[in-house]
Amino acid sequence: MKNKLLPFLIILSSIIFILRLIWVQLINIDDVKLSNKNSVEKVYNYPERGYIYDRNNKLIVGNEPFYDLMIIPSELKIVDTIEFCKILKIDKPTLIDKIKKASNFSKIKPSVFISQISKIDYAVIQEKLWKYKGFSIRKKSNRNYLLNSASNILGYISEVNDYEVRDNSYYESGELIGRQGIEKSYEKKLRGVKGVSYFQKDNFNRITGSYKEGIYDTIYKPAKNINLTIDSNLQVYGDSLMSNKFGSIIAIEPNSGEILSLINAPNFDPNLLIGRNRSKNYLKLKNDTIGKPLFDRGLQGMYPPGSTFKLINGLIALEEKIINENTKISCSEGHFYSKNRFMKCHCKPGTENNLNTAIYNSCNTYFATIYKKTIEKYSDTKEGMDNWNKHVSSFGLGDYLGYDHPLGRPGLIPNSEYYDKWYPNNRWRAATTISNGIGQGEILTTPIQLGNIAATIANRGWYITPHFVKKISNDSIDARYKEKKFSSIESKYYDAIVEGMYNVIEKGTAQNSKIKNIKIVGKTGTAENFIKINGTRKQLTDHSIFIGFAPKDNPKIAIAVFIENGYWGTRWAAPIASLMIEKYLNKNVDRKYLENYILEGDLTEEYLKPYTNINFSINE
Repeated sequence: MKNKLLPFLIILSSIIFILRLIWVQLINIDDVKLSNKNSVEKVYNYPERGYIYDRNNKLIVGNEPFYDLMIIPSELKIVDTIEFCKILKIDKPTLIDKIKKASNFSKIKPSVFISQISKIDYAVIQEKLWKYKGFSIRKKSNRNYLLNSASNILGYISEVNDYEVRDNSYYESGELIGRQGIEKSYEKKLRGVKGVSYFQKDNFNRITGSYKEGIYDTIYKPAKNINLTIDSNLQVYGDSLMSNKFGSIIAIEPNSGEILSLINAPNFDPNLLIGRNRSKNYLKLKNDTIGKPLFDRGLQGMYPPGSTFKLINGLIALEEKIINENTKISCSEGHFYSKNRFMKCHCKPGTENNLNTAIYNSCNTYFATIYKKTIEKYSDTKEGMDNWNKHVSSFGLGDYLGYDHPLGRPGLIPNSEYYDKWYPNNRWRAATTISNGIGQGEILTTPIQLGNIAATIANRGWYITPHFVKKISNDSIDARYKEKKFSSIESKYYDAIVEGMYNVIEKGTAQNSKIKNIKIVGKTGTAENFIKINGTRKQLTDHSIFIGFAPKDNPKIAIAVFIENGYWGTRWAAPIASLMIEKYLNKNVDRKYLENYILEGDLTEEYLKPYTNINFSINE
């Protein structure tokens, strides 16, 4: 047995060695690359990045050529360091650092020395490059943003970092990847798939021809073009309305969930984040701690929804049979009071409201009362709270909506577990949480969630997940962006809410936002606004909010407007919403008096108050 074991092991080892040799030499090109680094050069062929159009096929993102300066350290010869640094617009320490980094990567393989050189700079460099051995130019393409808007939607592209190269085998140092927005969400569609060619090199590192006659070469797969749901004309118009204001506008086509515009203010030109100045410009934007242009308020800002949330509580009360549309509640004292909970109301003492008048008068007493009764319908307060939470959550609140953008925050819709943490030993009741009845308290929503509420009411009880991409060339969008999602409220209850919202415009809190021959429905809101200064909680001017849709029947646009420190809903948010509606439905705006008022409106002083010695209070 021992005599047979040794020959068997020798034969087995030989077979394994031969199979491994065949694998390395004939099959696995990656192993060839690793075992024969000096003799094979790998060159990538990049497809042009996919174009981005708006919903009307208007090109908004294209490409333009740029150039990378490549270096092979082993061939390096710089005859005039001072001139060379001047040409490249760098200093000597930077030059030394870049050469060292390239040498650490490889002394004989090319790597990127300076990336994203513009056509103008390239012309200067190309004229002198012959004097400097070891350098060459590689032509590529970069983004060209044709719309000076929508930077928060589009995102940008930049070079992959070391972590991305390490974690994703597709990318190599110097390549570009989508950052934020659509550029990131649809990176694989927009980049295509790069091809690769392998070349044989001799002992002097010179290319002698294709490696193995090109049998391992691959051709690139073209990128896909994308049509956004955005109406670029509406987007640009919305940007103009938000000049000198902080906040967001969300416009959605209700029956499709397509986002018509997402305005973030303050905004910035997306072209600031391309080219060699990208890092410097990015730092400037990041260091703007007042305007925070990199913070997408529409997707990331979490705010109390204020009185716009009364519509949700009204629908829940109808569904739970707490009220019908004719139920009257007296605002006898001009405020609501329950177990040490006091809430001022806009109504005059002695006013009696049904659902319709409560909506267009925005009666705090009415909605605080029906909220309290909704929770107390159940013998167990916890059960009542969780039932209320279930209804609210069915509108897409308290969670990410699932749109095709990488940014977002879930907001907050409290449940019994939440209050148990704050009030141990079951020491809370409906009255404890009464501010939820008017959209204050613990409730937090994002502007896009408010826009989705408007779309859900416009559809009388259902919505399609809001999304930014309408069409992908030779491909289809995700099926979830075609699926209807239904709220827990029966559709028959929505008509009463819609009628109340219509009267908000006709004879209620937003009469300044009427449009001739267009029936708008909506709801104004005002949300309290607090800030901490040196550890002290201060109250700033309230936020201005409006949600709505138009036309009243067969709606074409649903909208939410949120203006930080904008006083009350009717002052800024409602007029801005009505101008956006008029622009979208009529293609032009006739109410120039209102348009000029908004365009010239400036809230800069409001935003500077926390950073100056100005005294401020809620009564301003």
